Amino acid sequence: MTLPSHAAYAAADAVLASKGRSFHWARRLLSPVHADRATRLYGFCRLVDDLADEAQSAELARHSLLTIAHALQSGISNDPLVADTILLLRECAIDPAIPVALIHGVMSDLSDVRIATMADLLRYCYRVAGTVGLMMSAALDVSDPRALHHAIDLGIAMQLTNLCRDVQQDALAGRRYLPASLLGAFEPGRLIRPSSEDRPIVSATMETLLDLADTYYRSGEAGLPFLPANARSAILVAVRVYQAIGHRLRARSFDYWTVRAAVPVGRKVVITAGALLAWHVRHLVARPLEIHEGSLHWALTGMTGANQQCAHRAS
Repeated sequence: MTLPSHAAYAAADAVLASKGRSFHWARRLLSPVHADRATRLYGFCRLVDDLADEAQSAELARHSLLTIAHALQSGISNDPLVADTILLLRECAIDPAIPVALIHGVMSDLSDVRIATMADLLRYCYRVAGTVGLMMSAALDVSDPRALHHAIDLGIAMQLTNLCRDVQQDALAGRRYLPASLLGAFEPGRLIRPSSEDRPIVSATMETLLDLADTYYRSGEAGLPFLPANARSAILVAVRVYQAIGHRLRARSFDYWTVRAAVPVGRKVVITAGALLAWHVRHLVARPLEIHEGSLHWALTGMTGANQQCAHRAS
């Protein structure tokens, strides 16, 4: 195992505690090696997100992100966190093209975002979250290539949940991820606090996306047996806690504009206990590995790790 610099790890751990509470909660179930890698990976992904969201201008953000992409490809950086990420990529045999795809996905947020179709949305979710699933699989020492399809699906599921939770925040930043093919050609301003006339179509769109997220969550969970035994419960807990955000949105009739949906600690305890019990009961009976549903990757043709035997369909 390659040791990260103390400063790089401390920075990643702090940002995980403050901005990645669902995974920070579940991380304690991982082995020390896997928890260390997962923390470092999260720190890198958050760095990329924050550069896009917090830069003084889109041009400065684009320059910074392209600088990181070049560093990952060249294997050289003077930035402690990026240099540590390069070490992590080598340690886990992660193709630099995967985090570079993440960077290009995040860079797309720097222009006006108006998602048109479900295909566009799924490709976006792959770039900014499916890639994270691929990297996390490597960080957890997953060796079976069949696991990659399910890892992508977990990333997509969590990103769909994230986009539904953050409709208002994204709209305030001039971004609309809810696809026009479902919602109509809304400008972001209409989503900040939707009118009573707009709320039914907005709610129906969110319900469709959260239902789709649940489909991807199920596929993601079907891939858990590919993980090392000591990582399965941690990922299951993280997934169930994140999925509960969607449940809370549903319970509030998709009202995202009054208060941002979050899962309180007490509920996390209940979810954790339930997930661990379900996982234990599930393994009392041996079950064959489920075959990945290729049609879930209908929009991802040509993307690393995607199921290329999927059925194509129109967008």
